[in-house]
Parts: sequence; C-alpha cells; structure tokens
Amino acid sequence: MNKTMLSVAAVLAIGVGSAHAADLPAKVYTKAPPVVAFDPWDVAFGGAIMSDYVFRGITQSNHKPSVTAYFEPRYNVTKDLQLYVGSSFESISFTNRAAGEVDIYGGVRPTFGPVAFDFGVWGYLYPGGQCIDTVTGGSAGLCGVNSGASSIFNLNVMKKDVSFYEAYGKVNYTFNDTFSLGATAFYSPNFLNFGFESTYASVVGKINVPPTWFGSTGIGAFVSGEFGRQWLGTTDAFYGIPFGLSGVKLDDYNTWNVGIGFTYKVFTLDLRYSDTDMSKVNCQNITSDFSSNGTTSNWCGERFTAKLSADVTLQSNIK
Repeated sequence: MNKTMLSVAAVLAIGVGSAHAADLPAKVYTKAPPVVAFDPWDVAFGGAIMSDYVFRGITQSNHKPSVTAYFEPRYNVTKDLQLYVGSSFESISFTNRAAGEVDIYGGVRPTFGPVAFDFGVWGYLYPGGQCIDTVTGGSAGLCGVNSGASSIFNLNVMKKDVSFYEAYGKVNYTFNDTFSLGATAFYSPNFLNFGFESTYASVVGKINVPPTWFGSTGIGAFVSGEFGRQWLGTTDAFYGIPFGLSGVKLDDYNTWNVGIGFTYKVFTLDLRYSDTDMSKVNCQNITSDFSSNGTTSNWCGERFTAKLSADVTLQSNIK
C-alpha cells in the first residue's frame, strides 16, 4: 500500500471515528487483497483426426483420412496483444510422395474491444518429395539428366519440392456472444512453387448456439461457414506442355464451406460440407493427381468431412 493510499485511508478513518465512534468496535483490522501475478506465457497444443484433409476446397490426402497435431507457444504482452510462433504437422498424399506437411508460422494478435486482428507469416514445408517426370530417371525429361526421377502411368509431373510461404492478415468482429464475422487474406510470392504469385481472400462467419439448448451437459455447438477465392497464374516451364516449353495457365476459382460443430471441454467435432467451382481439368492441372486419368481430377469437388479435435491451452486447461 503506497503513501497516497495510506493518506486516504487515514482521512477516512478520522472521518468515521468522529462521526460513528460509538457504533464501531474498539479496533478494526483490514487485510489487503492478494496480489495476483500476471504470467504472460502460454502454450496451446492439440491434435485431430479427419476423414479428409481439405485445403481451400482441394483434398491434400487423396480423399483419405488424415491426422494433424500442433504446438504453439504464446507471449501476452498485454491482455490485448499476443505474440506467437507455432508448428504443425499434417499427413498428406501428394504425387511427389512427400512425407507430410510441416507448417512453421508466427505472428501477432492485437485486439481492440470486439475487433480481433491476426498478422503473420506461414510456411508450408513438404519434405521427402521426389521429382515426378514423364520418364523414369529423368534423363530425357523435366527433372534433369540422371535425376533419379520417377514416373507415373498418367504422365503427370510434379516438382520434388513444392514448399512455399504466405503472409496473412485476418480480422474478426464479435457482435455478441452469438455472432461473429471476419475476413482473411493470404499472399504468396510463389504458391506451391508453381512460379507465380497468388492471393487467397475469404469472408467467414460463426453463430454460437445458446448453451441453454443443451442444459447442464457442458455441450456447446456452433454453425460456421466461409466463402473464398484463390487467384492463380501461369506456371513456370516445368509444368509446360509439351516438354516444358511453356507454362500452363491455372484458372482462378471460388471455394466455400459450411458446417456445424459440437464442443465438450477440450474436444470439438466438426461436420462440414465444402465445394468449389473449379473444372475437373483445372483441378488436374493444379494437383497433378496421381490417381486420375491424366486429364481430369475429382480432388476438387464437393465433399463432406468429419473432424474430431482436441485443443488445450496451458493457462486455461492445465493450471
């Protein structure tokens, strides 16, 4: 208790003593409230299993189940400003036989009342891939002489490394406990190592179901959706036809999803429908689908997915 507080307390005590001395006990003992230490550090981590790993309307796992896990240390500069870094892993099924997807990201999350922002950089790494050529060994194809390239029956091609990064910005406005609305924007100078710049932008919304609907069960629910557009470009000569003489124009496309989620403690079950307006030919050009006929692909069509996840924060769920 500092000197100013002591002085105020003394004045109050004198005033009370002169006016109501007969009504007070001989001595009054007070105890200062405990000082709560502010711990700025926090860690979020979790994992999930999903029936299909769909990224912007395109399957990353050949319409097969996928698993994911993440780890995200956080530093709260104030209650309204958070710094964070993180890493996650997703199982995938790419034509270049990459071992998986490893994401490394970091950024800052400032909040101003009901408005929350998120700015950062996200790197998508695909280690363990190999160059896929029209000719095994690559001696007469796109991967270079004696590159050890593999070929597939439909003559699709894919680079050994399709890693890339994006800078992003997000904003979300929480109107009340029920409804929130937001927008996102991602920019990459070399999307999927295709050789062109790319931007993705979307609007997102979420409606929380009133908890009274489930009584005292502890179950929560929400409905959420997103509508986005991916702007693409013309690839470098690696993906050119024939034999890498020129690039291939990849058409821009729209994608959307809508779903319902159920929460219980740290668990979330998300049931979602997603789709795109992409043609099967453009889908083939984007994905180099190893399971296709070499001309069209169904990796970008409508899909129902289920995802069961668990998300834990050190401050909220463990301490």
